[in-house]
Amino acid sequence: MSDPVPLLAALAEPTRLAALRVLSDGGEHCVCELMRQLRASASRMSRHMSALKAVGLVVDRRDAQWVRYRLNPDLAPDRRAIVNAVMAAMAEPNRNAA
Repeated sequence: MSDPVPLLAALAEPTRLAALRVLSDGGEHCVCELMRQLRASASRMSRHMSALKAVGLVVDRRDAQWVRYRLNPDLAPDRRAIVNAVMAAMAEPNRNAA
């Protein structure tokens, strides 16, 4: 595996994790949809999606005025395992709650 630090840094931001959760359904999502679901401005969403794209987690496609994102189908297996582990950990209920 190449250096995992940039990938882990990209995953460490809550808005990016929320975007990945939306994209984890396997579909393609318009940035406008991500903005609405995550209550983020266009510039903020663009910045976060650029960070995810830079580490290879997502791919994009321009559709008229909008950009559509999806998880990178060619993500290396070791990187996919990291993303899957993070998503699974987020889905687990907090066992330490009283």
